[in-house]
Amino acid sequence: MKRYFLNIGQLLQTRQGNKALVGKEMSKLPYIKNAYLISENGLIIDFGKMDDFNQSQINANDEIIDVREKILMPTWIDSHTHLVFAASRAEEFVDKINGLSYEEIATKGGGILNSAKKMNEIDEEVLYNQSKRLLQEVISYGTGAIEIKSGYGLSVKGELKMLRVIKKLKENFSIPIKATFLGAHAVPEIYKKDKKGYINLLINDLLPIIGKEKLADYIDVFCEQNYFTPQETDEILQAGAKYGLKPKVHVNQFTSIGCIEKAAKNKAISVDHLEEMKTSDFSALSGQNTIATLLPACSFFIDIPYAPAKKMIAENIPISLATDFNPGSTPSFNMNFIVSLACIKQKLTPEQAINAATVNAACALELQSKIGSIEKGKLANVMILKSLIKDYKEIPYYFGINPVEKIFI
Repeated sequence: MKRYFLNIGQLLQTRQGNKALVGKEMSKLPYIKNAYLISENGLIIDFGKMDDFNQSQINANDEIIDVREKILMPTWIDSHTHLVFAASRAEEFVDKINGLSYEEIATKGGGILNSAKKMNEIDEEVLYNQSKRLLQEVISYGTGAIEIKSGYGLSVKGELKMLRVIKKLKENFSIPIKATFLGAHAVPEIYKKDKKGYINLLINDLLPIIGKEKLADYIDVFCEQNYFTPQETDEILQAGAKYGLKPKVHVNQFTSIGCIEKAAKNKAISVDHLEEMKTSDFSALSGQNTIATLLPACSFFIDIPYAPAKKMIAENIPISLATDFNPGSTPSFNMNFIVSLACIKQKLTPEQAINAATVNAACALELQSKIGSIEKGKLANVMILKSLIKDYKEIPYYFGINPVEKIFI
């Protein structure tokens, strides 16, 4: 059976090629007015102008969807999330309102260690069921592919619990899901005076199980002052590489301490956060294939600087956008809001922001040959926007809403 989307007002992101966009390319968003799109068996097989559409090709058992002049576009791709967590940290939200910084909250036992405590107490089936409900909600906001990290276990049992839940989500959902092992998210309390012992646990106890059960696609490290050093990051990434895990690294959220150079040396697929950047950091990324994944909702929620997106584009660094959805620093999974924030706070144009959240986000998950643009042979992961959105520039303009009328995975 074929599915025909007819009378599309704007068919966005009609481009060929599977490379990340850089520089001036980011300002171009190809689209077709008054268009059609045909999919079969989940793949795009044709699209074009309605004036060129042949009605006689429709068979009786085909599905016809009259888009009624609304926008149809690829789904968002969220390449950095912590979607699997045990409980919210709303109590820390109040601490934040009362003036405590993210670091101060962590020092008093909150932050990642708070989530780890809750994670190690929760039953795996309960964790899966609530993660499943969350993912369904995420999809309803237009996300058609996602990365999910571990990192709230900080123990063999807890990390494996998270990764097995992510694996079960992969098996039971049709959207592409990538799993990332982030055991090096923080040092648990029992290893407070023995960080090397914890790193050995990650490398010698956890990685062999993860490799054997194929529980992750990537390995991540929170390379940051008071967390993991560039040298420790290098050691962990190289250990992960022995099990086929490619790097996606948290870097430069609060300080620039040489993490980007280590990530680049290890051929990281992406470096994520980048709120604090030195001249040497730009040089390390310019002209490389590593994607700079920017997380503006984190800056918004914990009130830290926004990553210098415009300068990155000027330096020919490929940027993507993601939510960083997590219970502590970014309790939002709304990619539409991320696109708005990038325009409002980082001064990206609508074209640049949409490209960062589709084409380049696909590259950040190595899915550029399957999703991210409207192209024959790619997955027909698309969404129809509500009639309120009459032009693509209004996607970031109407900030904070869910503009998605219907999503097709």
